[in-house]
Amino acid sequence: MRVLVTGITGFVGSHFAEYALGRGARVWGSYRWRSKTENIEAIRDRVTLVECDLRDVSSVQHLVAVADPDAIVHLAGQSYVQASWKAPAETIATNVIGQVNLLEAVRARGPRAPRFLVIGSSEEYGLVHPHELPITEANPLRPLSPYAVSKVAQDLLGYQYFKSYGLPIVRARAFNHEGPRRGHVFVTSDFARQIAEIEAGRREPEVLVGNLQAVRDFTDVRDIVRGYWLLLERGEPGEVYNLCSGRGWTIQDVLDFLLGEATVRPIKVREDPARLRPSDVPVLIGDASKIRAALGWAPEIPFEQTLRDLLQYWRERVGRPDG
Repeated sequence: MRVLVTGITGFVGSHFAEYALGRGARVWGSYRWRSKTENIEAIRDRVTLVECDLRDVSSVQHLVAVADPDAIVHLAGQSYVQASWKAPAETIATNVIGQVNLLEAVRARGPRAPRFLVIGSSEEYGLVHPHELPITEANPLRPLSPYAVSKVAQDLLGYQYFKSYGLPIVRARAFNHEGPRRGHVFVTSDFARQIAEIEAGRREPEVLVGNLQAVRDFTDVRDIVRGYWLLLERGEPGEVYNLCSGRGWTIQDVLDFLLGEATVRPIKVREDPARLRPSDVPVLIGDASKIRAALGWAPEIPFEQTLRDLLQYWRERVGRPDG
């Protein structure tokens, strides 16, 4: 199978590319000229990179023509909720226009259109009432951030192109996923990096935090990309699938676990107002019954192990001369 991974140099893109190579796929990946390639160092000589600005129509057409894919997993985009408050227009333009351009390039291939996996997010659900937990795919979408709105648009564009043009498009709504190589702007990775820096003597023994009361459903990224592969292979076009563990962790729980793994005692915790959002989704706990019944997917890696692996990743990064 020839697979095109947009955003291959990113956190999820690099993990998906590794998994696809392990399944015998030939992998192409899009990247921007300023993208760092450290996440794909181990597989750089086994993938074909194509420079592309997804917001540029001709650039996207060139990407799809060169890769000539049997399947596309669309992972590129602005994925940080906090940044979407500061740059809402850029978030929406990057995420929505980029996908429109890809879908148009796919549509132009007619009967040779590749299978296309739209990567949504649990943030699409937004405001969820207690009686709606755990969240199924039928739950109303009530997005609470510009990022979430952009993901709703991507999700529904995938459905529209399936219905309007019969394209083989499958949609995924992954809940929070973490693991090695997670960017430091995301909460679990931010905590792990701060602790690793404290252990290395690079900062005072104090962790800065935002809202610790939010509840999230966490899964290891390596389980998530396995689910994405199954959806590319056998997901039903037009359908949407949750990928999640069904277990809720407060951000306080995550912090406490990582502090318990630290080799330095004690470590203070201080709230940083800059880390608080204008509005935050209180609880996101998902129901993965649909994908489990259809494809047999379920998480296999305990989240405790994910957190240990993430902390070790940052210990190794911080220990480098350029860390």
